[in-house]
Amino acid sequence: MNERAGQSLWSATAPPLEPFAALREALQAQVAVIGAGYTGLSAALHLSEAGRDVVVLDALGVGDGASGRNGGQVIPGLKYDPDTLEEMGGKHWGPRWVATVADGPDLVFELIRRHGIECEALRSGWLQLATSQSTLAPIEARVRQWQARGAAVERLSEAEAARLTGTQRYVGGLLDRRGGTVQPLAYVRGLAAAARRAGVRIFTHSAAINLKRSGEDWLIRTPAGSVACRQVVLATNAYSDQFVEPLQRTIVAVPSMQVSTVRLPPELSRTILPERQAVSDTWRLLRYFRLDAQCRLIMGSRGVFGDVPPARAAKLHYRAVREIYPQLAGIAFEHHWSGFVAMTPDHLPHLHETAPGIVAGLGYNGRGVAMATMMGKLLARRLLGEQAEELGFPVTPMRPMALHRFSRLAAGAAIQYLRALDGLTRMRERIRRR
Repeated sequence: MNERAGQSLWSATAPPLEPFAALREALQAQVAVIGAGYTGLSAALHLSEAGRDVVVLDALGVGDGASGRNGGQVIPGLKYDPDTLEEMGGKHWGPRWVATVADGPDLVFELIRRHGIECEALRSGWLQLATSQSTLAPIEARVRQWQARGAAVERLSEAEAARLTGTQRYVGGLLDRRGGTVQPLAYVRGLAAAARRAGVRIFTHSAAINLKRSGEDWLIRTPAGSVACRQVVLATNAYSDQFVEPLQRTIVAVPSMQVSTVRLPPELSRTILPERQAVSDTWRLLRYFRLDAQCRLIMGSRGVFGDVPPARAAKLHYRAVREIYPQLAGIAFEHHWSGFVAMTPDHLPHLHETAPGIVAGLGYNGRGVAMATMMGKLLARRLLGEQAEELGFPVTPMRPMALHRFSRLAAGAAIQYLRALDGLTRMRERIRRR
């Protein structure tokens, strides 16, 4: 194996970004944004373009959390189908909620176009593929519901799924032409560069360690500086820490891992994902995969909790690649890396107002490229004075989980259980095929 242990493919291939300094002074601003990922930088950019003076703080570097380490799949909608969302939201909220989350990819690709972000953006669509007949029926219902709303979503037969993927592994699925792919670290760096050009002051390696009232302002302290401001955006998502402890207890940070092959030779790359869609499947622990612009295959799925060496954990992903694409036997893997996904108990992202002048958005449940970008815009609109009922997305109270300290243990056990069920199902299928 020609592996670069722990280094993501994205960090190895993203265009460099002019570095940002750490905060070492006391500043005044109208808005402080904590978190330099998709949510925070989208919020900062939209606020600055509306005339607000904005400072962004991040404990690490731009995109060093989930925004720079995910699969780069730009997926419309949420886990729930539109009919379900409308039922959950009621007559007033439901249709607007569906429209807002459906517009996420449009916003991503519009920002890329408008700001000239070089991030290998490709709007070739998203495939959701069924691993069995029992998982095909819900996909067919999803297609009907989106088509009823005028979305460019198509049902795929088994033969069509095989043609678009280059594997016989799936029994059918859907093609959602609204989706696409980006180089995720390049995209978040591009948002940072656009925000800087718009006048946003960005400081990295400047963790917010204290937030309190100071007269009419909020005062945020970092190890070597401070920011006084009237409004605050909390955009820390899966990397929320004790600084935002009640917010941290509304999500579970679940590990996700990805691997990438070396560049595939032309005779293979022509047959695998020939139209370059992003793919997710319907295993209990779903797998997601795609090709990058240089024809490397990237495969992702849930990672493992605990002190498991990354090279050992990656072997599960290597097996997945070879199971789906037996023709890649002997192809080397070049990178493996991991990060955290913010999961919520209701599988929905949340927009909160945690105190007067403080808003937060988090919990994208694996659909963060489009949804986090949209959430940043929603948070900006709220701080610019738009009423909650006009946003097209509900503003909800925080509901910290009871016994949250055990949530990682529970999530780890659930992942192991689901992985075992999927493994047993795949073993039965192999025996049946023989």
